[in-house]
This record gives sequence, C-alpha cells and structure tokens, in this order.
Amino acid sequence: MSSLPPRGRGTVSNPHNRFAPTRAVAEDDGWYREETPPSLATEVRVEKAKSVLTRNQSPDVGFDRSVNPYRGCEHGCIYCFARPSHAYWDLSPGIDFETKLIAKTNLASRLEEELSKPGYVPQPLALGINTDAYQPIEREYQLTRRSLEICLRFRHPVHLITKSALILRDLDLLGELASRRLVSVAFSLTTLDDELKRIMEPRTATPAARLRAMRTLSEAGVPVSALCAPIIPMINDMELERLLEAARDAGACSAGYVLLRLPLEIAELFEEWLRAHFPERAEHVMSLIRQSRGGRNYDSRFGTRMRGEGVFAELLAQRFQLAIKRLGLQRRDFELDCSQFAPPGRQLALL
Repeated sequence: MSSLPPRGRGTVSNPHNRFAPTRAVAEDDGWYREETPPSLATEVRVEKAKSVLTRNQSPDVGFDRSVNPYRGCEHGCIYCFARPSHAYWDLSPGIDFETKLIAKTNLASRLEEELSKPGYVPQPLALGINTDAYQPIEREYQLTRRSLEICLRFRHPVHLITKSALILRDLDLLGELASRRLVSVAFSLTTLDDELKRIMEPRTATPAARLRAMRTLSEAGVPVSALCAPIIPMINDMELERLLEAARDAGACSAGYVLLRLPLEIAELFEEWLRAHFPERAEHVMSLIRQSRGGRNYDSRFGTRMRGEGVFAELLAQRFQLAIKRLGLQRRDFELDCSQFAPPGRQLALL
C-alpha cells in the first residue's frame, strides 16, 4: 500500500520535473545518517508579472481570456489539471504544487494597463481558472479582491470558479457587479462526503460551507452555478444527482460537469493516491477511466477531453441531462453584459 500524505496535503510525492536536464537519485552508501523529514510548510514566492491576461482558443471552455493571481494552489486537490504547469518554474507538480506558491503581486497594475489599451475589446474575463483565486493565501495578498475592484471600475464582466467560502468576503463587490450583470460565480462541487473531500481536496471548504456560500450569494442577487468537476468513476460519480439537487436547493441556476482528466504527471499522482486510499477498487477505477479515454489515461482532443467517450461517458452524459431537466437547471452559464465597458479616463481623453 502506498504511503498516505500528511493531513492537509493531497500527495507526498514530488515527481521529477519533466523539463529538467538531469535527475537526482538518492543512493544508500552504507553510512549512517539521521533522516530529516522534508518541510511541508507553505512557501510563497513573489513574482512581478510582465502580463496577466492569458488567452486561449479552446472550444471546450466558455471564455477566451483569464487572469490567475497565483501559481500553485494550497487546496491540494489531487486531480488538479493545473499541476503539470508547475514544471515550467522548475518545480514539481506534486507536493511542490501545494506548498511552493507564487503570488503575482503587481497583478492590479498590470491588469489596469492591459484593460486600458486602446485596441482592447472586452469579453468576459475568467478569474482564477488555472488555480483557485480564493485559496488560503488570498486572505493576506488580496489579489483577487483588487482584480474585482478593477473590473467594477472598468465595468468589465468577470466569471469566477472557486471551492472556497472566502469568496463571501467580497460580497460587497460581487453584489454591485451583479446588479450591473457583470459577474457570475461557479462553485466546484465534487462530493457531499466530508471524509472524501478531506482526502481528495484537503484544504478546500467543506461541502456544506460551499453550499452555504452559494445560497448567500444567490440571495444577494449574484448568479451562481455548480460545476461537478471532476466526476471520477467509482469514487464520486454515484453522487452526481445529489450534487445537482443540493446545488439547485442552494440557489444555482445552471450546472455543468467534467469527467476526470489525467494529463502528464497527474496520471501518476492520481493512481498513487488511488492505491493509497482505495486499493480494493483502484484497478476498476483506472479501467473505467481508460475505457472512457480510448484505452489511455488521457485523451487531449478538443470535444472529448472534458466528457470522454464510450459506455461509461455516455451513461454519465445521459444522467446529467436527465437530472438538470428534472431540477430545472440550465446548462449554459449566466450571460454577462460587455456593453458597459468604460476604462476610467478614456472619455475625458476624447474631449
């Protein structure tokens, strides 16, 4: 059985950085030495970003630009699709991703500059997509709040996805943005089981806390939706209908889902986690994943990477469609208004 990660962390592994030209391998030379356990404390590095708007052309997502205040994520979700990106900074997608974080402390000034460019054409901005914009270090750095303040001043539409109840701190900004049809919030819901949540996404808000946050935002007029992601065969897929019903009861007006994705190092990390926590069903889970991915751990093709294919994927899609129809949920997110965009001072400059 694989070793279990310490409480509050998603993994104990630190897979090799795939871009490093050499690998260090520990060898026992026969001499006694006292082992010093590696530190798992969270470290935050400061980055001065050259730009903060990231563009994408993927047909699988509903936005073409995003802003990510942080690199790495202390939430520690074992399945996080952003883990492999940590290798670009000479760090591991494993425990480094959860413990060695990077904060873009000049994000506000860069975002203002990029939104103020004369040729900029507004479209909804996705805030905190690669890693959660409301992960714990946001309490100190407040980069997400500053981004929302800019969106409000510029009248720029913004989408948020989070697993954190910390979003309620910004209810004043979100309420004002919502009154102008400039914001929508999606909560990632993966399970209603606190113990499964603890081992799968250890430093996220509890399921009950997420649902309370959804209800609070909805009652304040902020449109909320539920994203059941990822759905993992034989781990949480049996909860799909209950998750959607709980979200509807908490005020969600729309919903979506994503089948588990295992690109690059995530496959190794996830399978290690699976064998540590669910050894009796690990082979069955991986078999269903591969059946849904053309016999491989992952299929990156547009159009199939979010949903998969085959019997299990088709059944999941049917279940989702029937559930949202029964619950009166929409499949599409709330549409935001881009016509109000007005960078401060631009009108004065035209006089």
